[in-house]
Amino acid sequence: MPNHLLVYPLFPLLLTGLAVAGHDDKSTKPTNRLARESSPYLLQHAHNPVDWYPWGPEAFEKAKKEGKLVFLSIGYSSCHWCHVMERESFSNPKIAKMMNDWFVCIKVDREERPDIDHIYMTALQVLGRNGGWPLSMFLTPDGKPIFGGTYWPPEDKEVDGGTLRGFTTVMKLVHDWYSDKKEELEKHADKLAEATSRALIGTARGNPLIDINRDLVAGVIEELKLRYDPVYGGFGQPGRNFVGPKFPVPPDLDLLLLENARRPSKELKEMITNTLDHMARGGIYDQLGGGFHRYSTERTWTVPHFEKMLYDNAQLVEIYAHAYQQTKNPFYQRIVDETLAFIAREMTSPEGGFYSALDADSEGQEGRFYVWTPRELADALKGENEKLFRKVYGADGKTNFESKYYILTLPKPYAEVAKELKITEAELHRRLQKPRHKLLTIRSKRPRPFLDTKILTAWNGQMIAGYAVAGQTFENAKYVSAAERAADLLLDKLRTKEGRLLRTYAARPGEKPKAKLNAYLDDYAFFVHGLLCLHDATNNKKWLDHAQRLTDKMIEWHLDKKHGGFFYTSNDHESLFARAKDQYDGAQPSGNSMAARNLVRLWLKTKDKRYREMAERSFKTFAAPMKLQPAALCTMASALQMFLDAQARQDE
Repeated sequence: MPNHLLVYPLFPLLLTGLAVAGHDDKSTKPTNRLARESSPYLLQHAHNPVDWYPWGPEAFEKAKKEGKLVFLSIGYSSCHWCHVMERESFSNPKIAKMMNDWFVCIKVDREERPDIDHIYMTALQVLGRNGGWPLSMFLTPDGKPIFGGTYWPPEDKEVDGGTLRGFTTVMKLVHDWYSDKKEELEKHADKLAEATSRALIGTARGNPLIDINRDLVAGVIEELKLRYDPVYGGFGQPGRNFVGPKFPVPPDLDLLLLENARRPSKELKEMITNTLDHMARGGIYDQLGGGFHRYSTERTWTVPHFEKMLYDNAQLVEIYAHAYQQTKNPFYQRIVDETLAFIAREMTSPEGGFYSALDADSEGQEGRFYVWTPRELADALKGENEKLFRKVYGADGKTNFESKYYILTLPKPYAEVAKELKITEAELHRRLQKPRHKLLTIRSKRPRPFLDTKILTAWNGQMIAGYAVAGQTFENAKYVSAAERAADLLLDKLRTKEGRLLRTYAARPGEKPKAKLNAYLDDYAFFVHGLLCLHDATNNKKWLDHAQRLTDKMIEWHLDKKHGGFFYTSNDHESLFARAKDQYDGAQPSGNSMAARNLVRLWLKTKDKRYREMAERSFKTFAAPMKLQPAALCTMASALQMFLDAQARQDE
């Protein structure tokens, strides 16, 4: 998006940076309005001296009445950098006074309100700035974006020979700009809002000149081949030697698995297994407790960003289960079993739903809960096969994190180590069982990372799918039962009397959990995906019926009748300055991609041509972006592949 009209002398002065923060006990401090919220992230800010408002008309009415700009801060509970700004700036009485005097301040949990986050993150990117969290935006009283960034330190800093502007300087510049050149600022906001709206709609308007055929899918797969890291697996930029960060990106792997199941290929199998093996043997995987951290900060998957997100683990359980179906590799089954044991132990509510996230930080340090000093390992493992454990888990040489800690990894596969030791894999596992258990017990007594206990419909739908696919693959009734229990919870607690879904289920302090907020497109799409996987695993028509009803509600409230595809928000959603139609698959599939895939599956299961026709229209709508940015629509490509396969079978 060209943004030469959006550049002002202010902008080059405003830079971003990074730092570290922890969690403090604020229980004895005065509270603000956020103390009445149920979001764990908003509650983390309930004791700030900032006069925070939750998102809503009250804040914007105050801004209009008092002639103030709005300062919008968006983050999430496990966000490392969000803790930094909360500790350094939002807890600082002097800075809070500036915020309260000059702005109306709004806090948003991006996981509760992804619509707001998506709109203002797009605005930041239209301005030519890198995205990230916390997302810090200044808005006009009617909600149009003016300028933003991510983390700002409280005061100016000298960095690499230049000046990194602090939050206090940024606030003063924006406040002075509004005071001195209000008309100019408002014109800029209008232009930025218009450019943001265009960017949100993107190219998803259909293109009759692009054929819906196998070439589109082949183009996506070829793009993945070009971006594949042949040494450590995963995908990145070959021209930069695959420098990190590196994300698992399950949609990429899912497409490769689908294609390899259709037409087995040595090349595709190598791409899949090399990636899955290195991830599961790296530090991105919790070698003691099971489950995956969010991403690796470097190429080799060794040093992760330590937060654990439900959606990553949900999707990767499904991916590893599908990979087992094709390879029968017992290592993949072990990864699934350990990950689901982690989910059951640490991220499952008493009612059977799944919590959202575990923080990266504890004791004021990132990753401290998971890493070990040489002395800690020596003290814990004395007489417990210490030498063997260190050899197997890469703790027999130099430390690999911050020059003083070990992140446990598997430098070599178990089979290779067992062969070197001239013992069986079973014997190797037996010898490692006691030291692993001892370390896990010691770790469980450490101060724990913050747990975000809100239950999100979309992410729970993904975890339901993971449990269902694992249960079907490994013939494990307990896994299927866990999926059914969670599905029943969503249908009971997060569905209105009219049959529509709600987004989140969480509790205010001292109260019972309640559901709130109209569901978004991904809530419908991901939950229906889970229900369809449950139907595959059980053949119980109940789950198919619910999948149909919810899909019909999604069509009723989210369909773009003019251009095809689905809007992220419902037709009766609150009016924002722009309306998004998400279309790109990243760490998670887009709602449109998963919706298209669900429509194909429903057509195949029910023979209802309505679903076929709607799926086909979605493919036509997103054909242009699929052709222009193929690797950004991997789930849409897998849905199209399924659609074309079904059509081919009908034509035979």
